[in-house]
Amino acid sequence: MIIGCPKEIKPQEFRVGLTPNAAREAVSHGHRVLIETNAGAGAGFEDADYTAAGAEVLQTAAEIFATTEMIVKVKEPQAGERKMLRAGQVLFTYLHLAPDPDQTHDLIASGATCIAYETVTDDQGGLPLLAPMSEVAGRLAPQVGAWTLQKANGGRGVLMGGVPGVGPARVVVIGGGVVGTHAAKIAAGMGADVTVLDRSLARLRYLDDVFGGRFKTSYASAGNTLELAQAADLIIGAVLIPGAAAPKLISRAQLSTLKPGAALVDVAIDQGGCFETSKATTHSDPIYDVDGIMHYCVANMPGAVARTSTIALGNATMPFMLALADKGWRQACLDDPHLLNGLNVHAGQLTYYAVGKALGLDVISPTVAIRQ
Repeated sequence: MIIGCPKEIKPQEFRVGLTPNAAREAVSHGHRVLIETNAGAGAGFEDADYTAAGAEVLQTAAEIFATTEMIVKVKEPQAGERKMLRAGQVLFTYLHLAPDPDQTHDLIASGATCIAYETVTDDQGGLPLLAPMSEVAGRLAPQVGAWTLQKANGGRGVLMGGVPGVGPARVVVIGGGVVGTHAAKIAAGMGADVTVLDRSLARLRYLDDVFGGRFKTSYASAGNTLELAQAADLIIGAVLIPGAAAPKLISRAQLSTLKPGAALVDVAIDQGGCFETSKATTHSDPIYDVDGIMHYCVANMPGAVARTSTIALGNATMPFMLALADKGWRQACLDDPHLLNGLNVHAGQLTYYAVGKALGLDVISPTVAIRQ
């Protein structure tokens, strides 16, 4: 298979879809790998690293899209990239379609087969291609939240760990999954007073058993969530419904009941955000104020630590990328129902129910699509 990796063009996105190690593995399997010049520079990989791995360096994204059978990326294709997709081509990347009707319609119109990292599953019910970036984003969330809380940035001027004689910041993490667990660990490590909210009692029991001495847990009823949020200095939104739009957990009206200068970090912004007032921001302009509450809603948080993120993502995606290349996408998905769960769009049809529900579009079963 001819595998292509263009340079990411979303603002402040420094990650790259293929590491030199992944390129080397694909070449060793007999595949041809084409990468756009300087695609890996933001993550510290030079063109020479790719050529040493056996890949070929091309000058433009247009050449990559025109020549290759499978495109491997990090972020969802931007409007100009979507125009270059063609019928029969495989796109393997993060998509986050539920809050993005324009992208969804463009991918359907392209005729391409689009497999989303964020909906590939595993035997434990997890999301193995989302997990490494969730770990990164979760660990970053207290760090950027602490920065947002600084008075010069519009925050309350509260230090996460406090000092002798002055209490620490109160941090509420909404969602006890991968993002929330890592966020709570780091926030607690910074000395904050941390509570994790979740609706799964089994998950709360697990967190309490493993981390009971480091942070607290609480059930995420609407009333309890609001009560804890009103006492918080920093609220981290870490709720995920796979493939679907994130639920809105704090409304615009409720902002006035929060502490002035409190910070909201919305890690769910890729899926539309879990605060009603959330809107996507960039690393160059990450925060904004609504009713005295500071919002940090960067849509590609792991891009801030591009090298760590690229290597972590590459470790997770490589086996799936090789399966798609070695077997072809149909056979790879027939052999692996977890990879089939990643199929979101095929040949002009939407194949992921949660996206169809969110956008009011017709959906066909991926098991039907795979046989077309």
